[in-house]
Amino acid sequence: MKVFICGGGSGVQTRDAYNKLDELINHSKPLLYIPLAMDYNEYDSCYEWITEELRALDICKIDMVRSARELEEKNLNDYCAIFIGGGNTYKLLFELKLSGSFDKIKDFIYNDGIVFGGSAGAIIMGHDISSCECDDENNVGLINTKGLDVLNGISFLCHYTNREEKKNIANTEFLGKKSHNMDIIALPEDDTIFVNDGKIEIIGPCPYYIFSKGECREERNKLIFKSVNYEKIYLKYVMCNKISKKMINEIRKIKKDRSVFYPFCWRRGWDSNPR
Repeated sequence: MKVFICGGGSGVQTRDAYNKLDELINHSKPLLYIPLAMDYNEYDSCYEWITEELRALDICKIDMVRSARELEEKNLNDYCAIFIGGGNTYKLLFELKLSGSFDKIKDFIYNDGIVFGGSAGAIIMGHDISSCECDDENNVGLINTKGLDVLNGISFLCHYTNREEKKNIANTEFLGKKSHNMDIIALPEDDTIFVNDGKIEIIGPCPYYIFSKGECREERNKLIFKSVNYEKIYLKYVMCNKISKKMINEIRKIKKDRSVFYPFCWRRGWDSNPR
């Protein structure tokens, strides 16, 4: 898993994150750009934007889809990475789920595909996109707001602290209330979370904010936490209905550290006794 969760910045704000992306991709393959969070009549200008935005990267070609149906027909393995742009998060997730492309992207992520999400494209990487209802309207009537959940129960909000003061205050109040039901990371535009298998780090100079149980704390750490590969633990449990003593001890060791987020196997209350 190699996922970039960008706070919604562009240009110099995301230069370091783009450099990291450039280090990882296969330069002989094109990049796939998904602008589905935007209105259809803006796609041409979206393509102009992404072409200029990634001009400094060594990318041979940028392909853009104009519909979720077109995306569904794509072989994602033909691309060095997927770039999911910003706009209305509800529209984006609605189209991805309606077409079946949501599961396709999820499979791509968990098979070591590289995905860069900015703004709305970043928020769908979270557990639930209702974390952004203070910014986006649900004009499409989306009911199932569950996202790709790449951080196992953590939701996101972008552009945090980059709005005018009144909007920042309103967002803070909303996130405080919302965090009684979910943990949320609020990212400024200058920061990007980079999920590289079991290692998760912050790329960017600004503090980010963690909302949990009605409280907010500011963090500036470059590294959020190191973890075991929860996906492999999960797959082994599902496939074999068994967790080894070694894996249980690894999970218990991390669970005792209150500074990290619990893996999803603990959030779902699994019985940790070996079978």
